[in-house]
Amino acid sequence: MRLLLVEDDSMVGEGLRKALRQDGFTVDWVQDGRAAELAVNNENYDLMLLDLGLPKKGGLEVLSSLRQAGNRLPVLVLTARDAVCDRVKGLDAGADDYLVKPFDVEELEARIRALLRRQAGRADTVIRQGDVTLNPASREVCLKGQPVAVSGREYSLLAAFLDRPGAVLSLAQLGEKIYGWDDDVGSNTVEVYIHSLRKKFGADFIKNVRGVGYMVPRQT
Repeated sequence: MRLLLVEDDSMVGEGLRKALRQDGFTVDWVQDGRAAELAVNNENYDLMLLDLGLPKKGGLEVLSSLRQAGNRLPVLVLTARDAVCDRVKGLDAGADDYLVKPFDVEELEARIRALLRRQAGRADTVIRQGDVTLNPASREVCLKGQPVAVSGREYSLLAAFLDRPGAVLSLAQLGEKIYGWDDDVGSNTVEVYIHSLRKKFGADFIKNVRGVGYMVPRQT
């Protein structure tokens, strides 16, 4: 899953980016409101982590502009402003959730997972497709109940497929899910990960739609 972190404090931003990347998220980090808007307009994200006290353009302004443009990107506000009126303003401006600093990274990640479930229209915490299950909380992947070891990027790619079973995803869309700005991307890297997942879950698990992309067929 690809996240946009909008945080002007260098120490906080670097710490969050490192922690989230270690837990398998792809994270792009910007430090002001204008850069946040530019990133959202040019990239596809699954969720935004938004500080309110930003230079150039405040977080509430960024959020309001996003919603006025009809963008439904999930937004989790991270801020030191803990007054009730501040939380109300953030939620009324279109935030999906609100977390007051300082916070525990485990709680942040749990809130991220909850928002992503809501965005995908899922109530169950475990994603199931046929014999394959994926648990975002534990990051455990199983085939017929048996754990399967996957790398961080294999996990992100698998999650992208299972979140949208039956949908055809292009190589560009898949690449956006597993690579951030700072990553060195090879020309056939996504196909390499797809090949690896097919070896682990079966040659027919991921289908190739010629000239379009790849999909995991919807199963019961």
